[in-house]
Amino acid sequence: MAASCRALCNVRSYFNPLGLVRSQYGALGPIGVRVLDSETHRPRRGAHPGKTSSQGGYRRSYGTGSGGSGSSRPGVFGRGAGVRVSVRVMGCAVLLGAGLGTYKTVKNSVQTHLAAEDTKGPQGLKLTLYQYKTCPFCSKVRAFLDFHGLPYEVVEVNPVMRKEIKWSTYRKVPILMVDGDVQLNDSSVIISSLKTYSVTKKKSLSEVLGFYPEMRSKNDSGKEVTEYSNKYWLMLSEEETQDLYPQKEAQKEEMKWRQWADDWLVHLISPNVYRTPGEALASFDYIVREGKFGSFEGFFAKYVGATAMFLIAKRLKNKYHLQDDVRQDLYTAVNDWVAAIGKKNFMGGEQPNLADLAVFGILRVMEGLQAFEDMMENTKVKHWYQRMETARLNPQDLQL
Repeated sequence: MAASCRALCNVRSYFNPLGLVRSQYGALGPIGVRVLDSETHRPRRGAHPGKTSSQGGYRRSYGTGSGGSGSSRPGVFGRGAGVRVSVRVMGCAVLLGAGLGTYKTVKNSVQTHLAAEDTKGPQGLKLTLYQYKTCPFCSKVRAFLDFHGLPYEVVEVNPVMRKEIKWSTYRKVPILMVDGDVQLNDSSVIISSLKTYSVTKKKSLSEVLGFYPEMRSKNDSGKEVTEYSNKYWLMLSEEETQDLYPQKEAQKEEMKWRQWADDWLVHLISPNVYRTPGEALASFDYIVREGKFGSFEGFFAKYVGATAMFLIAKRLKNKYHLQDDVRQDLYTAVNDWVAAIGKKNFMGGEQPNLADLAVFGILRVMEGLQAFEDMMENTKVKHWYQRMETARLNPQDLQL
């Protein structure tokens, strides 16, 4: 299930009853909402580099937040269809009811994920991931960490209060803290920098991070947005690159499909998850059951929240010029991905590469929903997806 969220009321974050924390690209997660008021691929506003005040003093901050999109106009769920005011009211209602209730599903705010016996990641780094479980960009990072056997702690962020990241001026997820000192905020920057650091023998993490500089500009609405250079590149020597990508064009293909996952695939999730009132209701029914809501919270989460998300999904469909049957866009995208893999087991060949992990992380957030079942039944993705599940959890035991 997926979710990420935008700013509601005076909070600058996307609101999604299934995941209320704004994630990459300000993009909503599979079960998220995205209140868009800019161009198709909204640029991201990220944390400013340099020192960021925190509980323990100062932390260095690199990258944008979760996959990083631009910030949206706070408090606006959408215009049109005569629902501007009603959607805002419903959003606030869900914020009060569903938001607090959803957090009950992840009461244990800190979980330890040991992908290896050690308690540290690459070259002895201690990794802490601040996330919302159903955020697709957080899911991308977890897929990467799990596959590479990197142990990490998970801090589940309260989707409404976000007190777990109150020390950060950057208010989106995922945030990855390295050794409690260095803060990484963009899912693609997190993945590229850690992969580079784990491969190279000649650069420190700080040196690696210097290859992903911040760039600021203004979008079509005149708002300042932040992008990061090179975020799909691995910064390796020629020898290291040849070792990692023995096949010609393999690196270029990986980068192309990583960007495709961020720029296109992720935007197909919410319209499909909330395609009909029944599917929206089913999504919230899952949350209510898992979250042990009280009767009041459950009502708002299941009925008011599902109604709001259904309306927003329609707005997203129009924004991205999707077909009336949004399933067809999802099927086409997934089949395009499978066709690009061809006869290989993975895009990366015998083992998943970073594009495999990105696509898998995004699609995974729909598990348990009708959209996921339909995708499995009506596309050719099933066998690849099953291989990815095996590879993520048991990369050394992968049966090819």
